[in-house]
Amino acid sequence: MAVYAIGDVQGCYDPLRALLDKVKFDPDKDKVWFTGDLVNRGPKSLKVLRYVRGLGDSAITVLGNHDLHLLAVAEFPRRLRTKDTLDNVLAAKDRDELLDWLRHRPMMHYDKKLGFALAHAGLSPQWDLATALNAAAELEDILRSSRCRAYFKRMYGNEPNRWSRKLRGWRRLRYITNCFTRMRYCDKRGRLELTRSGRPSHRDRKYMPWFRVPDRENKKVRIVFGHWSTLGPVTDKNIFPLDTGCVWGGSLTALKLSSKSAKRISVRCKQSQKPG
Repeated sequence: MAVYAIGDVQGCYDPLRALLDKVKFDPDKDKVWFTGDLVNRGPKSLKVLRYVRGLGDSAITVLGNHDLHLLAVAEFPRRLRTKDTLDNVLAAKDRDELLDWLRHRPMMHYDKKLGFALAHAGLSPQWDLATALNAAAELEDILRSSRCRAYFKRMYGNEPNRWSRKLRGWRRLRYITNCFTRMRYCDKRGRLELTRSGRPSHRDRKYMPWFRVPDRENKKVRIVFGHWSTLGPVTDKNIFPLDTGCVWGGSLTALKLSSKSAKRISVRCKQSQKPG
């Protein structure tokens, strides 16, 4: 059995199928992990959702910011943005089944045997593995409950920007959401900087990638994540970024996971949307 992790698909169905063909993925024997953002910006979000859902237990996908945005737009249509490509999903005859399936996906996955954690954007620098798993479970409970509509109404926003065990209510859930789905940069104290998205610069002494925050609590955890298409190659220990900009004309990348190694495989992608 092989286990593959795949970066942000964002509605790019054809590259996804090409990549799975390239690695000779067999859903009867193999497993595939997705870093989230199955939908939006690309042309075939509906086909991606139907395909991944149809893989059943062979696929594990965590939720990304675009996935949560789809769920929020389904409840509050005015949240729909100009560049969103979600109309086909929202108008689909199986819309309710797909959205219910999506709402029940995890925020984080951890495989103890392989020794890899999977999250869309990463793990808060203040979280050890146990705290991260508990935070994911808190948010999953809300998403799968009758309170999910109230959550989607309050989900958007950049505050609070630092973890505290004293956080409560919607502010606590918003911080958890932002860490799992939107985080890229932090300052040296681990405070989130959510307005930046470009490639890191050695000249920037104030902000750094979340995984370079001093004394990060989860340094020993091997973390697979997406979300950051401009990040570029990194050599940081235990850090495995997989968003290689498929929807922007980059590539879609898979990582073959084992307890001892990780091998990358990619396919080139046709640009579906311009950055910005």
